[in-house]
Amino acid sequence: MATRSVNKVILIGHLGRDAETKFTPGGISVTRFSVATNRRWKDQQSGEWKEETNWTDVVHWRGENVANYLLKGTRVYIEGRLQTRSWEDKNTNQKKYMTEVVANDLVLLGGRGEGSGDEGGSSRARGASANHFDQRTPEPEPAGSGPITDEDIPF
Repeated sequence: MATRSVNKVILIGHLGRDAETKFTPGGISVTRFSVATNRRWKDQQSGEWKEETNWTDVVHWRGENVANYLLKGTRVYIEGRLQTRSWEDKNTNQKKYMTEVVANDLVLLGGRGEGSGDEGGSSRARGASANHFDQRTPEPEPAGSGPITDEDIPF
């Protein structure tokens, strides 16, 4: 009988810095950013409200243009899995470890007071192999365009 395990992470938070995209020698894009999540609780001893911020490193594969939208302060929904990497530090000859979230679902929730895409107020990037993030450049609005008024209605 095979045993099952689950490695799933869901985060909703704000970006702590602008995302950076680099490319592997094979041409695959790797976008990295950090997400801040907050936890708030009431201290049982003092009765005061306390808050702590947790920073999580996130990696998103094959999202070539996603970094253009992932700016400091942007609110995001991330779904993915935990991954721990290790390497040997050349200066100290010690083994180092890093745990990060590998995102397979990324939704821009807005933030910073900006519109962020579709009618629902979110843009979506899904899957490492099938990235559906809208990478098109928005069409510029024609000159003089603005909200529709009564003067624009022909009857």
